[in-house]
Amino acid sequence: MPTSAIATGLVDYELPAAEMPAQLIAYAVHAFGRPARPDSVPAPKTESALKKIFVLLRAQTGHDFSLYKPSTIHRRIERRMAVNQIDALDNYVKYLQQTPAEVEALFRDLLIGVTNFFRDPAAFQALEDQIIPQLFAGKRADAVIRVWSTGCSTGEEAYSLAILLQERMEVLKQSYTVQVFATDIDSRAIATARAGLYPASIAADLTPERLARFFTAEPGGGGYRIHKGIRDMLVFSEQDLIKDPLFSKLDLISCRNLLIYLGASLQKKLIPLFHFALNPGGLLFLGTSENVGEFGDLFGELDRKAKLFQRKPDALGAQRATLGRFVPPLTAIRAALPRSVDRTPFPVKLPLRELTEQALLQQVVPAGALVNGQGDILYLHGRTGMYLELAPGEVGINNILKMARDGLRFELSTALHKAASSQETVRYPGLRVKTNGHVTTVNLSVQPLASNPIVPPETLEVPLYLVILEEASAVAPAQAEQTALATSEKVGAGGTAIEARIAALQHELRAKDEYIQSTREELESSTEELKSSNEEMQSVNEELQSTNEELETSKEELQSVNEELATVNAELQAKVADLSRANDDMNNLLAGTGIGTVFVDHQLRILRFTPAVSTIINLIRADVGRPVGHIVSNLVGYDALVADTQAVLDTLIPKELEVQTTVGPWYTLRIQPYRTQENVIEGAVITFVDITEKKRIEAALEQARAAQG
Repeated sequence: MPTSAIATGLVDYELPAAEMPAQLIAYAVHAFGRPARPDSVPAPKTESALKKIFVLLRAQTGHDFSLYKPSTIHRRIERRMAVNQIDALDNYVKYLQQTPAEVEALFRDLLIGVTNFFRDPAAFQALEDQIIPQLFAGKRADAVIRVWSTGCSTGEEAYSLAILLQERMEVLKQSYTVQVFATDIDSRAIATARAGLYPASIAADLTPERLARFFTAEPGGGGYRIHKGIRDMLVFSEQDLIKDPLFSKLDLISCRNLLIYLGASLQKKLIPLFHFALNPGGLLFLGTSENVGEFGDLFGELDRKAKLFQRKPDALGAQRATLGRFVPPLTAIRAALPRSVDRTPFPVKLPLRELTEQALLQQVVPAGALVNGQGDILYLHGRTGMYLELAPGEVGINNILKMARDGLRFELSTALHKAASSQETVRYPGLRVKTNGHVTTVNLSVQPLASNPIVPPETLEVPLYLVILEEASAVAPAQAEQTALATSEKVGAGGTAIEARIAALQHELRAKDEYIQSTREELESSTEELKSSNEEMQSVNEELQSTNEELETSKEELQSVNEELATVNAELQAKVADLSRANDDMNNLLAGTGIGTVFVDHQLRILRFTPAVSTIINLIRADVGRPVGHIVSNLVGYDALVADTQAVLDTLIPKELEVQTTVGPWYTLRIQPYRTQENVIEGAVITFVDITEKKRIEAALEQARAAQG
């Protein structure tokens, strides 16, 4: 069992059994006895140590891990530090420099080779139903189907793809040339994949039909070997995606649970490379927590849940690399989001009535309203029914722009927008508002509440505006006279009614232009806000994707540890079975010989005995653990069993004598030291060999001699 466990390459310590408890306790204290360190940005000293580790790995293994996820790298390094009982990262760097074998061990730990046949059955079912038939659609009989399985580990996933392809060819009853390229940076995993020999536990991942069709059971329960027909479809090779050339003209790329170990920058380099390697319309199969990210223009989504994507034509081409310069930094987006999206109807600290009335007291106003930047009414003052009416439909937050009557709506929207932009009072005098079947001349003004001297700025959480509505007839005579004079100047002394109408239409047209301009500015502002919100959502999506990948990585690591434990557990179960079988054999051997045997320890306590000794010494199962001197024997004239056994333990010289029981049989009593395989004395063995027949023959011979004499 130990040799088999060591051969798996999963063993951290190779120690004598006596030293194992202390090592396990030391490892547990070192790995789990310290409080978890919070995730933080690595200090410069830590970054320097990590760079040295990457250099050592690259120099010895030829692989660069500097672009892998830092969190994964840290966890695996901490595990190796715990195994080697090293507390400081700098000390571990020195240990790596002095111990090339540890560099190799760290390299193996960084390669989390978790895989099995048809992993994620739902995803493979979608692949079988949607993608595999598409690969053969429209292909001639002499066509070549090229598939690439990246990060194939020990080959289970690559063989799963080959099985699906073979099953599809059997359905079509045509023989295509199928090439499945399977690559990984782990040479040991590739060697296992090339052999195509897997343990018996794969039966849990395969249907009985596939297991019988595509695998052959090895003699003696040695596992299952893949059929030669499937094996010949695959080409295994050691390859590093970061530096080695890619395969090309591919119909399908399976890259499952590899991107989750790579940093974002490396992921963004690999997705366009996969696009380049695929044929037009080629397919990409990713892991459950992986995505194409920002490259939605390169791959179309076929099945979101199964992570199946199809290659699109690249419309941007070589200009793709320059796009990043035009994207604003995402870190400042959250701070740039406008507060105007807040639709809370009560955003102020002072009571709304007090706040509004304090502002209106500065001027004699019969009607007015307090609104926010979107026109939502927070408070109404006076008789506003002549100018506002409820809009039809469901009543929610009343908006003054929707409630404004004809002749007031456009100018009110423009005035509110201008006041919000300039934070100054905006006035529109002489508006003709339709009220209850006739027209009323109204003077409109919109005043930012923050500009009112009696309202402390700190009382406002969001900008508020005071909308004041006055009938033109209530204006002071001087102001009315000025308004009439201005109107007469526009119309002219000898103006006619037509010219007055034209002047009114021109005034209305200008108001419409201002309203359209205001609407355009609002639209542009809304577009900018939506753009900003979209970029914020993209940022949040990337963060969630990163978190999801991190969780998937942790799941992979836990599954790897679980597989290691399962391997060790299987070895232990095999050992227990062997031990149980050997114990049964020994018990049957001792019982079958008919030799009475008693095993005692240094204190002469009974450890084990055979059934045959029960007729000589009165022993039952409950006597195990009792001193042998406490047991009543059936021996005639012999009571020195305890003394003789102690003498053998003291001198290590075996003792032999003949004894007789009370019922007549004779036995040869032998007392010998009990020796272990390490030649350590652990007690004594007392045996009773039946010599009754020998004694009878000797007595007969004596009688014969006496008769002859």
